[in-house]
Amino acid sequence: MSVPEDPVELPIEDSLDLHAFAPKDVRDLVASYLDEAHGKGFREVRVIHGRGTGVQREIVRSVLARHPKVLTYADAEPARGGWGATIVRLAAPGDAVGQ
Repeated sequence: MSVPEDPVELPIEDSLDLHAFAPKDVRDLVASYLDEAHGKGFREVRVIHGRGTGVQREIVRSVLARHPKVLTYADAEPARGGWGATIVRLAAPGDAVGQ
């Protein structure tokens, strides 16, 4: 019989690399990360989804398009991952963007 794993606590930094996470967890993980990053005062973060076939990128972008704290998002510049990462601009803490 397997024992359920306890949630892993991750430090909130200015980037989130999704390579270590199961695709089924990406949607909730990105939304939670954005909430925490915004709460810590980050105004820009990078979500690293990889290049692959673009499925992860589309999942990430669908979360970003609906998240109330996201101002804008775009592909990272080549030195920061190009189309394998997305740069996200977040509202200032206390702002009620999209609500």
